[in-house]
Order: sequence, then C-alpha cells, then structure tokens
Amino acid sequence: MTRKPELSFWQIWNMCFGFLGIQFGFALQNANVSRIFQTLGANVDQIPVLWIAAPFTGLIVQPIIGYCSDRTWNRFGRRRPYFFAGAVLATLALLAMPNSPALWIAAGLLWIMDASFNVSMEPFRAFVGDQLPPRQRPLGYAMQSVFIGVGAVVASFLPWLLTHFGVANTAPAGTVPHSVMYSFYAGAAVLLGAMLWTICTTREYPPEQLEAFADSHVAAEPADVAGAWRPGALFLLLGAALLVLIHHYALRAELYLLAGGLVGAGALFLWLARTRRVGALRQIMGDLYGMPREMRRLNWVQFFSWFAMFAMWINTTPAVAGHFYGSTDTTSAAYNEGANWAGVLMGTYNGVGVLAAIVIPLLVRACGLRMSHLINLWLGGLGLLSFLVIRDPHWLVVSMIGVGFAWASILSLPYAMLSDNLPAAKMGIYMGIFNFFIVIPQLLAASVLGVLLKWFFHDQPIWALALGGASLIVAGLCTLRVHEPREMTVTAGEAA
Repeated sequence: MTRKPELSFWQIWNMCFGFLGIQFGFALQNANVSRIFQTLGANVDQIPVLWIAAPFTGLIVQPIIGYCSDRTWNRFGRRRPYFFAGAVLATLALLAMPNSPALWIAAGLLWIMDASFNVSMEPFRAFVGDQLPPRQRPLGYAMQSVFIGVGAVVASFLPWLLTHFGVANTAPAGTVPHSVMYSFYAGAAVLLGAMLWTICTTREYPPEQLEAFADSHVAAEPADVAGAWRPGALFLLLGAALLVLIHHYALRAELYLLAGGLVGAGALFLWLARTRRVGALRQIMGDLYGMPREMRRLNWVQFFSWFAMFAMWINTTPAVAGHFYGSTDTTSAAYNEGANWAGVLMGTYNGVGVLAAIVIPLLVRACGLRMSHLINLWLGGLGLLSFLVIRDPHWLVVSMIGVGFAWASILSLPYAMLSDNLPAAKMGIYMGIFNFFIVIPQLLAASVLGVLLKWFFHDQPIWALALGGASLIVAGLCTLRVHEPREMTVTAGEAA
C-alpha cells in the first residue's frame, strides 16, 4: 500500500474554492428568505413552517447524493459531476427567487434552491477525505471554513452595501426591494464561477488508485440490523401518540410534521429489521443503524448545535427588525433598516468565523479537539443569549463575535473528529448520514419554534434566539461524552 501524497497550499485552495460560491448562495438564502416571505405576506409564526423545505430537502438529498457519489466514476470524476449539476440548478433558483410573484412560489423555489445547494455541498465534505491524507484533513476543513466565512460575509453585507450605493431598499407591498434582488443576481454569478473554478482546476483519484492508499483501509464492518425493530417500534409509538394528541387537542398543524417524521422513521427501521433486499435504501438505513460509536456521540453535539443555528437564521431578521427597530411592517423604512442590519450581523459572525478558522487550530493544540469545541460552542451560546439584555442594536456586533467562533468550530472540528474513522469506500454515505443530524434539528425547529413562540413568548422571535443560545450550551456539554483519539489532536495541532 502507498501513502496518499500531500497537496500544496494552492492545490488545497483550488479544491476548496467552490465552497465560496455555495456559501455565498446559502448566506443570501439565510439572511433574506424570511424577508422575502414576509414581503409576500407571511406572518412571523408561519416563517418556520415555510422554511421546512430547506432541512427536509437535505434529509432526503444528502444521503442519496453521498451514496451515489461513492459509486460514480466517469471522465468528469467522482464528486465533480455533482458539483456541476448542483451549481447550475442553484444558479437558476437564485435568479428566480427575488422575482417570486406569490408566497407559495417562493416556498417552492426555496425547496429547489436548497436541494441544489445540497447536491453540490454534500460531496465536498467527502472530497476532502478523498483527496487529502489524514495529516492534512483538518487543514482542508479549515480552508473550507475560510471560504464559507468569506462568501457569507460578502453575501450577508450585500443588500446593506447596495443600499449605501443608492440602490432602492424599499418597494411597494408584495415586491422585493432592488437591493435584495440585485444581491441574488450577484450570488448566482459568484456561485457558478466559484464551482467551475474548482471543477476545472482539481483532479480526482480513480477508484482503484484511491483504494490502494493506506488510509483507505479503515474497516467497513457490515451492520447487524436484527435489532433495528427496537428503535423502529419506539419511534412508531411516539409518532402515533403525538398524532393522537395533536388531533384531540387541536394543536398547531406544523406538529403533524414532527409526528409524521417519527412514524416514517419507525416504519423504515421496522422494514430494515425484516427486509432481505439490497439497494440504496437498505444500504443507507443499514449504515444509519450501524454507525460507529463516536459518530453516535458526535450526533448529539451536531443536533443541539444546528438547532441553534437554524433558530438564529430564520429569526434574526424579524427579531432585529421587531425588537430593536420596532417594526413588523415590511413596507416601512424601519423594518427594512432593521433587516439590513440583520444582514450585517450575519456577515459579522461569518467574518469572525474566517479569523476563528485560523485561531482554532492553535486552540486545538493547547486544549484538544473536544475542549476547543466546547469553548467555542459556549461562546456562541452566550452571544445569542445576550440578545435579551442588549438595548442598542449596534452592540449586537459583539454578540456575533461569539457566534462566529461557534460557527467556525461547527464547520470544522466535528468533521476532523469523525473523518479519520470512516472507510474511504463509504466516505460519501457516512458524511450524508452525519448530515442527518444537521437536518433533523432543523426539521424539529421548523416544527416547534412557531408553536413555542405562540404559546410561551407572545410571538416574539427574540426568544427563539435565546433558545438557540441555550441549545449551544447543551451542545458544548455533549462534547464531553466524545472520546478524542490522541492522533487527531496531534494532527490538528500540526495543521496549525
């Protein structure tokens, strides 16, 4: 067996550059889609449900794309065909989104746009494992974090910058302002250009060469799925009980999503325990049930981390505009000023994330992967909780510094802890399954946040940010259960 050769800085730069475009599109989506929904007539408590397309799409698309890309090889490569297909579709969706004539069309375009981002993004995580030896993987994920941060900063600030250059920031009722519209057009161009750069400047190892490398031989043990009926029965009973409660007490309709998800998961695990079929669904469910122990523990960290991030993404604009600028009228100057400032805050945490991605390897060398992640998550949690006590919206920039450290850590350290324990032949599918625990908390947030805000917080979205802060504190505590292999710490330290 041979050792996988190390790549130069510029080779790693080229292979990660496409993430600039993906995150440019994601940042425009995260900072402006709630604004577009409200402009087209959505109420605050409807926003989480309208956002359901994004995580639900990821839940379906990511493991399927991971499974397929593990088995793809043609003259264009293994992962790169998916980069290109996703980029083209996402570009078209970005061009169409700000021109949506109705709320239901905007919701449908969000579905298409997020699915397209996932088609390109999921293979990128596996791409690092394919191309880099274990020693360089933390550097590769850190480089992705840098491009994620740069793309998100520019995209988040773009409507605010265009407004300062004289582009209209208000529009008649039901019409998206030109500052947002032109930002989406720019995002389409950046996304397609960045992805084409990576596709044209990066080669991939053919399957037989990849298999010959020494780091490709982490054992891929077949899962014993005979016991899958136990979680299947539990999920099925919980889902059925929730359905009865929703119907009996006339609870909000979005809770049917949570109940349906539990019933669906239960049915799939029961099917897995009994089926003898082979194929994509059997492989995905078998690997989900039989995932490595450390991956199971990291899943809880991911769950609470991404619940917090999703709560922040979908509620920052209405929270800042309503709580700090005193307006929920999307045609008012105050609301749109608040929405622009929310974009600045989004850009701030992503900008801090770029710097944090450089600092975090030094922190890892001093404290290890596990404690470094805990520290960063707690900084983010305190940042979101501080929204409750700050009165001047300009001071929220300080809050977003903590969120920036948490974000950079979420994008890199869990993958660094996981990737060296995954077999090369299943890198794509396991990364897709790992992303379940990015998507599931987002589905949960979309199901229950609107209900919680309605029942307990008088439809005040500022409290959704506080719940997100508490969730990051819990995520930090969950890292204490993760066993950190010593060699990962050494590798991360050397990457600094």
